[in-house]
Amino acid sequence: MALWRAYQRALAAHPWKVQVLTAGSLMGLGDIISQQLVERRGLQEHQRGRTLTMVSLGCGFVGPVVGGWYKVLDRFIPGTTKVDALKKMLLDQGGFAPCFLGCFLPLVGALNGLPAQDNWAKLQRDYPDALITNYYLWPAVQLANFYLVPLHYREDPASTTLVSIPPELRL
Repeated sequence: MALWRAYQRALAAHPWKVQVLTAGSLMGLGDIISQQLVERRGLQEHQRGRTLTMVSLGCGFVGPVVGGWYKVLDRFIPGTTKVDALKKMLLDQGGFAPCFLGCFLPLVGALNGLPAQDNWAKLQRDYPDALITNYYLWPAVQLANFYLVPLHYREDPASTTLVSIPPELRL
C-alpha cells in the first residue's frame, strides 16, 4: 500500500512524467515477459537491446502519444457513462488505433535498423494482421478502461501495441 500511495503522490505532482515512465516500464516489462514466458529465451539469450528499445519507445512515443490522446478524447467526449465509454472506445479503436499502429510499426523497424524500403515492405505485410489482432482484445479492454479508470490513472495497458502484435510479426 505504501508503494501505491507513493505512486499516487508522484502522479498527482508530476502526471506527465509519471505517465511516460509508467508506459516505458510497462513496455519493458511486456518485452521481458514476451521473451521469457512466450518465447522462452532464458536469461542467457535475453535480448537486452530489444527490451531497452521497448522502454525507449514507451517513454518517447507510446506514453506521450497515448497520454495526449486520452486527454483529447476526454475533452471531446466528457463523461463516464456507459454510452460515453462506448463512444470513446469506438473513436479510439476506429480512428486512433489504426493510425497509432501505422506509426508504431515503422518506428520499431527504424529503431531496429531496417532500411526504409524494407521497413515499408514490412509495414505493408504486417499491418493488416496487427490491426486485426488488435481488434480481438483491445475494444473490450478499452471499453472497461474508459468506463472504470479515471483519466489520471489511464495508461495504455502493457502497451497495447506490444501485446497486440503476435511474436511472429515483431522484429
